[in-house]
Amino acid sequence: MSTLDTLSPHPAFPQGFRPRRGLNWLCIGLTYASFYLCRYNLRMTKTQICQEFQFSNADFGLILTGFFWTYAVGQFCNGLFTDHLGGRKAMLIGASGTVLLNILFGLASMNSANPVIPILYMFVMIRMVDGWAQSFGAPGMIKINSAWFNKNERGRFAGIFGFMIQLGQITIGWLAPLLLSGFTLLFLTVPPLHWRWVFFVPAACCTVAATLVALFVSNTPEECGYKGVIHDEVAAATGDAEAVPPIRDVLKKILGNRMVWLVASAYFCTGAVRQGIDQWFPAYLEEVHKVSKTSGTFALILTALPTVAVIGSFLSGYISDVFFGGRRAPVAAILYFGQTAVMLMAAQFTGLYAMCFFLVLISFAVNSTHSILGTAAAMDIGGRKMAGFASGVIDSFQYFGGGLAGFFLGWLLDKFGWNAWLYSLAGFGIIGGALMIVAMKAQAGAPTPASAGH
Repeated sequence: MSTLDTLSPHPAFPQGFRPRRGLNWLCIGLTYASFYLCRYNLRMTKTQICQEFQFSNADFGLILTGFFWTYAVGQFCNGLFTDHLGGRKAMLIGASGTVLLNILFGLASMNSANPVIPILYMFVMIRMVDGWAQSFGAPGMIKINSAWFNKNERGRFAGIFGFMIQLGQITIGWLAPLLLSGFTLLFLTVPPLHWRWVFFVPAACCTVAATLVALFVSNTPEECGYKGVIHDEVAAATGDAEAVPPIRDVLKKILGNRMVWLVASAYFCTGAVRQGIDQWFPAYLEEVHKVSKTSGTFALILTALPTVAVIGSFLSGYISDVFFGGRRAPVAAILYFGQTAVMLMAAQFTGLYAMCFFLVLISFAVNSTHSILGTAAAMDIGGRKMAGFASGVIDSFQYFGGGLAGFFLGWLLDKFGWNAWLYSLAGFGIIGGALMIVAMKAQAGAPTPASAGH
């Protein structure tokens, strides 16, 4: 197969390649979705946990911040390890860790009467270690798929990545209320369960998904006999197509790349807004509009937000691939400025349905930047040999930003009420958009996105 074939919009892959790649991605995607079951379960139990242990918003936010900031540090470190471990091992390490720690989070609540460590700090510590474990997931997934997808397929792949994330959110959004309120399935009736089951059941789902990775996933097409099918533009530019770069070289190439820092800084803004919306909107609906988790309205918004996020991920990836030649910054800039405008408009309304409409628009914009910058841009910069560390550096900044949406946003809500919610997040879109304009100028005249900064 010629290089021209691999770079064409519809490359002529050998027989059997697409189904094998599809199986690989299905197993990886389901496992990464299960990571989100084990991550977004906490927001679904906020009311029950805060009532049982008399936590304030700031207390609950401290648990979120502990997870996000440990996850961020873990992304930076574990992204580097992933390039040498391989994506498959990294994902299995992350899955094993989050399964055990979600079970432990539920079990810890059973010993809250006479704890050696106050229960709040116990929850924070467990969730912090869970953040470190889950930080193997994204670099592992991106590392594998950078070897299986060409550059001009990666924006659309980022849309698939976004879909799997939202699949996890949608699933926990439906599963948690069922577990908390009880349900009947055929002849089986399950009574309302304690909130800790919202941690036990996702752990079981993650176990099943990780088993699929262990059985069916390969790190590269070459392991399955498809040699030279995917073109690695970064390796081609640097002449190291076969060699695994030494850690020193990876550090130099990624940390010395200006585009990494521009994208990472913008991703910090994405993290603050994304987690500020995702982690707090269930509490907003319950506390401000008295919407029960078992109501049709709650189920509708829990489905609508991830659904539009999927649509945004696909559209932004497709547009950046097809209309901008694989450049992510112009699309991201439009989305950042758009999300700021929407948040400022939303802050002027108080009605339930108006707010739900604006939350849908915000989710569309913020998750679109999440997929094309954290996934597609990371693979563009790192190539198949360094995608793990590139994604780790970039994604770590998202969760440093997300940490602001934990304790600090909780403190603002305790002090100023829900009126401060959207105003406190709006400015991040302006900063992110400005950084993407700088990135566009930095890319102007560069031979390829992959070689920029090297």
